[in-house]
Amino acid sequence: MKRFIIAATAAFVAASPAASVAPQSITGRWATDDGKAIVDIYACGAKLCGKVHKLLIKQPAGGQRDERNPDKAKRTRHVTGLQIYWDLAADGNAWKGQGYSPEDGRYYKANLTAKGAKMTMKGCVSVFCKTVTWTKMS
Repeated sequence: MKRFIIAATAAFVAASPAASVAPQSITGRWATDDGKAIVDIYACGAKLCGKVHKLLIKQPAGGQRDERNPDKAKRTRHVTGLQIYWDLAADGNAWKGQGYSPEDGRYYKANLTAKGAKMTMKGCVSVFCKTVTWTKMS
């Protein structure tokens, strides 16, 4: 009987919400730290995705294109509206998934962590990483 009570208590503690803390939500609209764009993070299925909502830089006539994409067939896509994050899933205190930078045409592993109105985005290609901080918009 004593073993049953200990096992039941251990199972209850393991299943309690405090045992698995989800990261802060990152859904919403974010301004990039370099002032070049606004990005929307939104639910897409059971995970999160992100797309360029608006570019804040001067664009060529007809709009900025994804001209640095390694796939030549994708270089005529508009950057505004372009999906740049996908498969973002909660992992510990962060959201991890895949990302793409139209600025340099690189795909990377993305790690996004929000704290209040700030979000840190760390992108890594192989062992090379870059970290930026974005600000949540109202």
